[in-house]
Amino acid sequence: MSNGTNLFADIPATLPEELAQTILSTGQVRIERIVSLGHSTATGEWYDQPQQEFVVLVAGAARLRFEDGEIEMTVGSYVNIPAHKRHRVEWTDPRQPTIWLAVHLLG
Repeated sequence: MSNGTNLFADIPATLPEELAQTILSTGQVRIERIVSLGHSTATGEWYDQPQQEFVVLVAGAARLRFEDGEIEMTVGSYVNIPAHKRHRVEWTDPRQPTIWLAVHLLG
């Protein structure tokens, strides 16, 4: 990311794949900007991460599925995902970029 001062900068016009960029990493935390444009987790796949993840939706819209239900996310929505809580991205808005701020708590 050439302009590291703005979450809305340097978003490609087309995104054949979801874009994930680390914007800060220490021994305790990793913060990523993730940009989706109609992307979702592949059918049958689940994320099962060894660390807690706190996610804020800063633009767009999305739907997350957990084994025990799903949540709709709009601008300003946030969710804390405990370590090893299986989840997947069911849907992101195909008409506009969905921008996530993901904070992975590593320590």
